[in-house]
Amino acid sequence: MSPKNILNADLHCHSVISDGTLTPEALAERAKANGVELWALTDHDETGGVERAAAAARAQGLHYLTGAEISVTFAGETVHIVGLGFDAGNTALKEGLHSTRGGREQRAREMAEGLARVGIHGAFEGALKFVGNPELISRTHFARFLVESGVCSETHEVFRKYLTEGKPGYVPHRWATLRDAVTWITEAHGVAVIAHPGRYKFTPNEEYALFTEFKAHGGRAVEVVTGSHTAQEFVKYAETAKEFGLAASRGSDFHSPDESRIDLGALPFLPGELTPVWDLLADRIQ
Repeated sequence: MSPKNILNADLHCHSVISDGTLTPEALAERAKANGVELWALTDHDETGGVERAAAAARAQGLHYLTGAEISVTFAGETVHIVGLGFDAGNTALKEGLHSTRGGREQRAREMAEGLARVGIHGAFEGALKFVGNPELISRTHFARFLVESGVCSETHEVFRKYLTEGKPGYVPHRWATLRDAVTWITEAHGVAVIAHPGRYKFTPNEEYALFTEFKAHGGRAVEVVTGSHTAQEFVKYAETAKEFGLAASRGSDFHSPDESRIDLGALPFLPGELTPVWDLLADRIQ
């Protein structure tokens, strides 16, 4: 692998196991073709693809870390915490992820009811076609159904018109607590990472509280370079990482060749003055 910060690591992406459109095997092949040197599959609240991803990475000659992205409610906002390098067989982690997934089906049915009230019928069944398992159904699956049905031309339009707060298909959900998510990850010998902090609609005080509590619970890293961050946010969260003594992670948050703004392995490298998260996980890399 390349040294330190110039490593082409992509430690955030999703497969068909959650809300991506490619299999773990296809993602590993795509990552390798795009020059990725260290890869993690981080499906939402689920480790069902971890073994397949590890086998696919070995087949591609690609270094690999276990991963998952856990949904958390913090200050009334959904926040995502990525876990890297954990023991996927850890009982507390598996039970925690199962409990987090548990509310998805009821939330999805309420979303479908909201869409039906504005004339969009059959949305629950339509969304389910894209995932198969009600435990893993998400807004992304509804978005794909609305595009397939011709209601919108692309998924970003669906979110703007139907699936964000104040729109007909939006239903809030209380996920795990920040303490729970960080504890599950760290007790499974992994590293907890705040995912794409630039996406959250926090005030400066709320964001400071997020980082302060995350660090206090044992969180150790933050995504600095990620697909939804601007160049200015790369700089901002590099400074935040230094302020809180956190390592820095890098990941595209790739979901689909047709939907994602940036491809696997296509991000800029981490700023040189930061500690890469993979330095904390050297003994966990497969």
